[in-house]
Amino acid sequence: MSDVAAASPDQFVTLPSGVRICFRDAGTISDPAIMLIGGLGEDLTFWTDSVVDALVARGFRVVSLDNRDVGQSSFATTPPPAVWRQVLARPRPDGYTLADMAQDAIGVLDHLDLDQVHLVGRSMGGMIAQTIAATQPGRILSLTSIYSTTGSRKVGQPAWSTIRLLMGPDSCDRTDAVRDHLRITRHIAGAAYPIDDAAEAAIAAQGWDRAAGNLAAGGARQIQAIQLSGDRTAQLSRITAPTLVINGDRDLMVAETGGAATARAIRGAQHVVIPGMGHHMPESLVETITGYIAQHAARVSEGGAHVEIS
Repeated sequence: MSDVAAASPDQFVTLPSGVRICFRDAGTISDPAIMLIGGLGEDLTFWTDSVVDALVARGFRVVSLDNRDVGQSSFATTPPPAVWRQVLARPRPDGYTLADMAQDAIGVLDHLDLDQVHLVGRSMGGMIAQTIAATQPGRILSLTSIYSTTGSRKVGQPAWSTIRLLMGPDSCDRTDAVRDHLRITRHIAGAAYPIDDAAEAAIAAQGWDRAAGNLAAGGARQIQAIQLSGDRTAQLSRITAPTLVINGDRDLMVAETGGAATARAIRGAQHVVIPGMGHHMPESLVETITGYIAQHAARVSEGGAHVEIS
């Protein structure tokens, strides 16, 4: 994989656990902070410049990070689970969990001396954000969970067509990585919001170039972290942060039932379903979604429980 440019805005912190986390910090330090946590196999650049810039323009400091096993953060040394383990949800016992990934994010906040943040996570990142909100309530001003789920096997399950795509051969090089990203993203994006092939190809290529380890093995270990964490519904009931749940109604990766179950599990959560959206944040919805996030965070900062969105 190619070297990252010397002018990269990436910053690093090595945590007490020994895990090295890469992060970026945009906006004005004195503004209220939002932390963005990405999904399965997504490095921090999957939160595109348009998302970060929109939130900065709305008056927020934006912190994003590479989860472990993706981007420039540490890649685990434990073996990845075999395909049969992933399909049958029988994870290896030596893997890390969502709670470990949550501690990585908290470690970044500690490094930046950020006592409290508005937390935004999508897909697996939503699960990590939920875990932080449930276990570190004093650190969270608000929670926004985007096309995520509770861990219950009764809800939010991917379509078999998606599972078949995910279980395909691993990407061997940059060209394969771009091709595979386009294939899966076209499938899960939602018919109402077709993807921009050129933009998505650039995102996938950048993700390949930034990776500090084996992306396929890292993705398998992240799936395992989700499976090891099990059904978190009871844990979600302990969340006290004002919560906004966002998902589409055409999601073939995390079925709409996952968002509905998340909203039911968290007392007082508001649930917004975007018609035609799948498991993807297209440029045409960046303004809408960042608007929801910003309104929710701003209302919370003013003392409201959550924002009423029509």
